[in-house]
Amino acid sequence: MKIEYNNLYTHFIFTTHHKLPFITEENKERVENYISGIVYRQHCKMCAIYANPEHVHFLVSRTPDKDEEHLAEIIADSTINFINESNMCSANFQWQNSCTCFSVSQKDVTKVRDYILGQKKYHHKYVFNNEYEEYIKLNQQNKHLVKANE
Repeated sequence: MKIEYNNLYTHFIFTTHHKLPFITEENKERVENYISGIVYRQHCKMCAIYANPEHVHFLVSRTPDKDEEHLAEIIADSTINFINESNMCSANFQWQNSCTCFSVSQKDVTKVRDYILGQKKYHHKYVFNNEYEEYIKLNQQNKHLVKANE
């Protein structure tokens, strides 16, 4: 059955291979714009994005025909090619083999969007590993966290 209206918000976190700071300030906006373009071409809407040197947060309103894994795969493969072909890294750019994503309820969209857009200020206080661990703990407390393929 065709779904006429939907409310499918997903918060993705992509991490660079070995958590290396491959995304420079000089290329940050290009990476954000490129990922946003991919999301748009997949008929989804980018609600917020912020590229840190070793990870990227983005909040997407998805269409029902794009599951999280499919969208993440398209974004990961495309950005790897884009970053490497554009010579944005001195080394071969790769994402980690998996990413993290969380569903976001309508009532939490503004809070998550503000969190993503506030990454620069946030990372003056916290390093990525601590942030990531805290974010996972928070989501485990709020709902059953499921690891894919289990």
